[in-house]
Amino acid sequence: MRRVPVIAAVIVVAGLAARSALPETAVSPVVAERQASMKAMASAAKTISGIFDGKMAYDAVAFKEAAETIRRRSGSAMVDAFPAGSFGAPSAAKAEIEQSREEFAALALHLESLATALSDAADEAPNGITEAMRMKPGMAMGSSLLGKRAGGAAEADPSKMPAEHLFHLMLQDCTNCHAKFREKRQ
Repeated sequence: MRRVPVIAAVIVVAGLAARSALPETAVSPVVAERQASMKAMASAAKTISGIFDGKMAYDAVAFKEAAETIRRRSGSAMVDAFPAGSFGAPSAAKAEIEQSREEFAALALHLESLATALSDAADEAPNGITEAMRMKPGMAMGSSLLGKRAGGAAEADPSKMPAEHLFHLMLQDCTNCHAKFREKRQ
């Protein structure tokens, strides 16, 4: 049962990235580059999900590359991909990013910290997903921005979390960011 949230989140992230694609001639280079970055992150998330779900054979290089793709494209690189004036049609990025720049940047940096820890976990698992990388029963997933749960503190040090938990938290950051800062499109 714990596999359902991962699959649903990856589908949401991948679907949002795919729907954002407009003909390249209709978007500015900044928006086109941003959309390509989001598609690369969605593809990386799909790879990691497939590995954790056992739908793809474990490949340490692919796992590491996927985590690194997300790490490189999050943090300040993600913030820089959303300059003032690049919001609204044909992009689905809301102008609210500018009004809530600190929150947007905090999400991007949090995603980067989780992806960094996931990439480090890949270095420690050259032969396959280890039991230490798996989420344990009862691990709270959190649901609000920056890994904070209602009435609770921020998540513990990412470097001490199981890789699968890191991945779930990364997907939550993506979902939370899209929910607040991305226009819903049909």
